[in-house]
Amino acid sequence: MAGKPVLYYYNARGKMESIRWLLAAAGEEFEEKFMKTREDLEKLRNDGVLMFQQAPMVEIDGMKLVQSRAILNYIANKHHLYGKDIKERALIDMYAEGVADLNEMIIIYPFGPPEGKDASLAQIKDKAKTRYFPAFEKVLKSHGQDYLVGNRLSKVDILLVELLYNVEEIDPTIITSFPLLQVTYLPALDGKTHISLLGI
Repeated sequence: MAGKPVLYYYNARGKMESIRWLLAAAGEEFEEKFMKTREDLEKLRNDGVLMFQQAPMVEIDGMKLVQSRAILNYIANKHHLYGKDIKERALIDMYAEGVADLNEMIIIYPFGPPEGKDASLAQIKDKAKTRYFPAFEKVLKSHGQDYLVGNRLSKVDILLVELLYNVEEIDPTIITSFPLLQVTYLPALDGKTHISLLGI
């Protein structure tokens, strides 16, 4: 039997955070080996385990996987969080790309030049309010189901929850304009939401 997945990354959210969330939602325990210095990264590079010389990297089921979306897809497939057929997977991928577009902006925001921080923050808020959250709200409204695709939990629901929390940290008022996202994905006062049942 294979051991727990081992995650190689910095002690930060970054591109590994979505992988952590998905593994947790799937109920798969994992270990982490943080890269604390430049030398830690160089050692992995010199050992030849980073195909493209960059992290994150996950050891799982006898493989050393890199590229965060490939890792997410593998975990989702393994745990039946990737739709029932090719059409559902296409929708899941399409929605996940939208989530990634906004999440990428949030991930790089802290590392931008100080003189551009205000403009970057304003852009994140604007795109959350006018582009991405309205799109996901519309999907939920269009089919009246509890999840984005197929009326069952998939990887995109987990990625969306992470995104909602990331945006809430920036501006907790944005989500209030999107009642379906709020009631479906964020904990209510009684704690009875779909995602809270996952133990996240």
